[in-house]
Amino acid sequence: MNYKKEIKKNIFRGYDVRGIYPDELDEDTAYSFGLGFGSYIKKNGMTKCIVGHDNRISSEILYNALIKGITSTGIDVISLGLCTTPMYYYACIKMQIYSGVMTTASHNPKEYNGFKFSYDESGNCKGQEIQDLMNFIIEGEFSSGNGSVTEYNVEQDYIDLFKKNLTFGNRKIKAVIDPGNGTTAIIAKKIYELFPMDLIFINDISDGNFPNHHPDPCVEANLEQLKRVVLKEHADIGISFDGDGDRMGLVSNTAKFIPTDIYMIVYIRDMINKVQKKEFLCDVKCSKSLSDEIEKLGGKCLMYRTGNSYTKSKTKEENLPLGGELSGHVYFRDRWPGFDSGLYAGLRILEILSHTDKNIEQLLEGINNYYSTEEIKIPSNDEIKFEVIEKIKTYIKNNNNQYIDIDGIRIMFDDGWALIRASNTGPNITARFEAKTKERLNELKKEYMNLINGINIDIDII
Repeated sequence: MNYKKEIKKNIFRGYDVRGIYPDELDEDTAYSFGLGFGSYIKKNGMTKCIVGHDNRISSEILYNALIKGITSTGIDVISLGLCTTPMYYYACIKMQIYSGVMTTASHNPKEYNGFKFSYDESGNCKGQEIQDLMNFIIEGEFSSGNGSVTEYNVEQDYIDLFKKNLTFGNRKIKAVIDPGNGTTAIIAKKIYELFPMDLIFINDISDGNFPNHHPDPCVEANLEQLKRVVLKEHADIGISFDGDGDRMGLVSNTAKFIPTDIYMIVYIRDMINKVQKKEFLCDVKCSKSLSDEIEKLGGKCLMYRTGNSYTKSKTKEENLPLGGELSGHVYFRDRWPGFDSGLYAGLRILEILSHTDKNIEQLLEGINNYYSTEEIKIPSNDEIKFEVIEKIKTYIKNNNNQYIDIDGIRIMFDDGWALIRASNTGPNITARFEAKTKERLNELKKEYMNLINGINIDIDII
């Protein structure tokens, strides 16, 4: 393996490093990343780091190259091998070593891979931190040494964490569990069978080709198989996980898809009188149904920018009992150590159901309902997408709209809202719309999609 100075800058994104293997992210890139990461943490006084990898076909290849790069700087590596991202997070907590790298591309298609990484207890690197490491790698001033590699199997410690964090009631829930052939397939059954439930597993063989459906459980189209099995088996609920296990998708007993910003209401209703601080975090993509409910319960909603690295660290910084975002990341801090685990998020729903005779849809009765779109992706080159957003912001501000611009721009009206932002994980502009009526939803969508497409095309031509 060789140091690769001419790395592709577009893989250094807002929350992590992510690109197509091997065109954008190959062994030399992984080795060079390891050289840079190891040298960077060594420069800041660290001597060890933790590394793990998901089950993608390219992950072990990149993982081995990464380790070679890190150890070449004199940093000792604690190797987890194949694990979910939440298992990696817990290993960092358990060993109190917060510098580390997880080789994963999360919910992206199988040809992608990447690195989530951290330097310290503040959590995954984001924004300028990622750009700074990219520039450090390009400069090529690396440390040298001969670091060691020590293996650590975190599985049993992780299983024990679940045992002490959940208490099921007398009702035996029938659930369909879909790991989607992702990395949770290596441990989901071991953990879920600890609790008194009637379980049906599908797609529970680890396969980084994701042969049965795309590994993103928060897109309804990926849950069609899960819906069919829930109905066929007369199950109480269906739960699915993403490729690296840090996100959870949900369908009800009637096979109704329930988005993250709605099922978070079930958690909040359950914990609102059990926690001292009644403030909860959501991202700018979330439905007004969630913030309305928090306010009805006497709590406060903190709306923050999108991105796992941002929302998790903000939930911790503000010492909140719960935070989450539409993409499926949920952070419990009431009786869980604050990191996002799809397996745990699913079990918290199942635990709540086990203490009641209601189904998940009944637990959501009484919320304010709105009509909303899924997140819409508009192709836009990485080189221009942020310029497009700035043009849109200028237009909105000149029209004296009420807005939040912490992440792109969320334009707010009495009867709905529109969100337009640049994706930090791909060459897209993303949009989402919500309104009290279908007619108003269509009006908002038409108006702002025309605005986005017009500006996007104009700048792309220039």
